[in-house]
Amino acid sequence: MVLEKLGESLKNTLRKITGASFVDEKLVNELVKDIQRALLQGDANVKLVFEITRKIKERALKDEPPKGITRKEFLIKIVYDELVDFLGGPGAKIRIEGKPFKIMLVGLFGNGKTTTAGKIGNFYKKRGLKVAAIQTDTWRPAAYEQLETNAKRANIDFFGKKGAKDPAEIYKEFEPQLNAYDLVIIDTAGRDALNDELIEELNSINQAVKPNETLLVMSADVGQAAEAQAKKFHDSCNVTGVITTKMEGTAKGGGALIACAVTGAPVKFIGTGEKTDDFEEFKPEGFVGRLLGMGDLEALLDKAKEAITEEEAQDLGRKLLKGEFNLLDLYEQMSALKKMGPLGKVMEMIPGMSQIQMPKEALKVQEQKLEIWRHIMDSMTQDELEDPEIMSSSRIDRIASGSGVEAAEVRGLLKQYKQSKKLVKMMKGADSEKGMQKAMQRLQKGGRAGFKF
Repeated sequence: MVLEKLGESLKNTLRKITGASFVDEKLVNELVKDIQRALLQGDANVKLVFEITRKIKERALKDEPPKGITRKEFLIKIVYDELVDFLGGPGAKIRIEGKPFKIMLVGLFGNGKTTTAGKIGNFYKKRGLKVAAIQTDTWRPAAYEQLETNAKRANIDFFGKKGAKDPAEIYKEFEPQLNAYDLVIIDTAGRDALNDELIEELNSINQAVKPNETLLVMSADVGQAAEAQAKKFHDSCNVTGVITTKMEGTAKGGGALIACAVTGAPVKFIGTGEKTDDFEEFKPEGFVGRLLGMGDLEALLDKAKEAITEEEAQDLGRKLLKGEFNLLDLYEQMSALKKMGPLGKVMEMIPGMSQIQMPKEALKVQEQKLEIWRHIMDSMTQDELEDPEIMSSSRIDRIASGSGVEAAEVRGLLKQYKQSKKLVKMMKGADSEKGMQKAMQRLQKGGRAGFKF
């Protein structure tokens, strides 16, 4: 998980609130100290940490909760609101308008500009845009090949010119072809530091490109030093936003996000892993929701849209309503889940699920189980997938042999299918509303500890 230690510290703080008999000044003071400790361990700026905790304390002791909300719930909402505000409020979403929309990436050596060019291309390609990336880095010997590889991985078009010396001239040469694209990503050269030479080069290509967005790509491991770097680039190169990379591998990520939030260059994307898909828009509300164990439904829906088409979702919905749920439908669900990413990342987006104290080892076992079930279903005939009720011992033995597993694994899959089918029938029922209520009550009883603080 991104910022796992910070998230765990903040969730423990919220558990202290819900476990308390009542909210008083002593509890608020303890809460404030816990939040300060968590944020400082995440390498956040001391001055900013004291500012946010002052606001939390002030609101917690002075503001009255709205009707229908307990003081405990109100205190949790205050923590959530102030953390969201701390990280940039509603966020700074990029709106792709006009053609071609141009995003220029700038930054120092080693921060992941070229990798990010592929990731951002993949992000928008999946949203239906025609995307191209152009290499204008004339400094690094392997810059051309690296961007070409990343573009191919992201399934976007690539432009560049080996041996060219002038970045602006490279862009001008391909400009007529680039005008046919919805989005063009311009990868520029870096340096070890923002010096006069780099500023002059970036200003030159900026005049040629006239980008709609100039995004600074910066590694999260710089921590609170991100503020000075972001301000310097913002003032020198008219940077409009930041992409924070390597969020998954450092405890300093919180400091980097907070540092950027107070500059004129807000964080617009974050890199959350090494794979091309490990990239997302930075939305403070959802991000804080995940940190506090409240989930991030918007991000979950975005992932789901990438994994399954609207037509497939509607078709599955019709089958569920009719009670026509078979192993093919279960297979499609599992395939969609796999496309959405590692189970742990998906779970943290579901409200309440990250509160379940499930060890990483258990998550790995569950992911392995899903993979085994996929292999088992690959060994089934079409008739068996469409009508699992025809399964016999001989069929189970044949499927087990074909998929290289024990017969017990096949029976385990069939048991899971029957439980899913039973739930579908409950939700269907003679009276769909009552059936749904009954199903939800059953689910809540089974996982109540996980869906509450």
